[in-house]
Amino acid sequence: MGRVEGKVAFITGAARGQGRSHAVRLAEEGADIIAVDLCQDYETVDYPMASPDDLKETARLVEAQGRRIVTAQADVREAAQLRDALERGIAELGKVDVVVAQAGIAPLHGNPPLQAWTDVVNVNLLGSINAVQASLPHLSEGASVIAVASAAALMSQGMVQNPGTNPGGSGYAWAKRALSDYMHELGRQLAPRSIRANVVHPTNVNTQMLQSKPMYRSFRPDLADPKREDAEPAFRVQQAMPIPYIEAVDISNAILFLASDEARYVTGMQLRVDAGGYLKWHDFHV
Repeated sequence: MGRVEGKVAFITGAARGQGRSHAVRLAEEGADIIAVDLCQDYETVDYPMASPDDLKETARLVEAQGRRIVTAQADVREAAQLRDALERGIAELGKVDVVVAQAGIAPLHGNPPLQAWTDVVNVNLLGSINAVQASLPHLSEGASVIAVASAAALMSQGMVQNPGTNPGGSGYAWAKRALSDYMHELGRQLAPRSIRANVVHPTNVNTQMLQSKPMYRSFRPDLADPKREDAEPAFRVQQAMPIPYIEAVDISNAILFLASDEARYVTGMQLRVDAGGYLKWHDFHV
């Protein structure tokens, strides 16, 4: 019997990357999936988003585990679209037990700059809140709500940045920090109902977001046109452990634990899966 056997998980950003990994890992352990993704590009994000074919591949991988999946192309910025997608999933699968707010973008150095700020706040913060709040009326005792934030949420307050030079990057860290605060308070409000709310904070994850021109530029600002081979050594600076990044499944394993009954009394957690990145940053700034 799987660790989440018989549960139904609602996952945003599920077409590829971390979201797909979460869907497949939960399906491996017995969950059915409601998978949502926009599958469209953003003007302010200088790397391609997932495609409709990516979402179909997520469905194929989940079904290969013998589990059911309902997919929908929906914009997390639009609460009504998320409600419709979730309700269609519940109509077919019967319920929702687990919420994973994963959808996110990184419009680093995005243009127009203030639109980059708007987009990242609307997707990473408001989009996550929309996913959670669409689910709340359907959740019952034992349910688990999980938001995926970032190690940047825990470290960015000590980072010195020139205001206005990279609103998309600054907005990314702020949105993840605000999301963490929201989930902390949500955990307080849901605890009397025996519903849990937790946050996972990844360090660098080996996905399309990390392996992108804007991210290479952020890690190697000394180069005019840095490539992956230029940025790879710099990626290691962020972690205390001697690695450049972790894999999506490392986050999915944390999601699985928080979704399972093994974590039935775990709530309000800010769970770092960061290879010691916060410890390294904290020691440097104390």
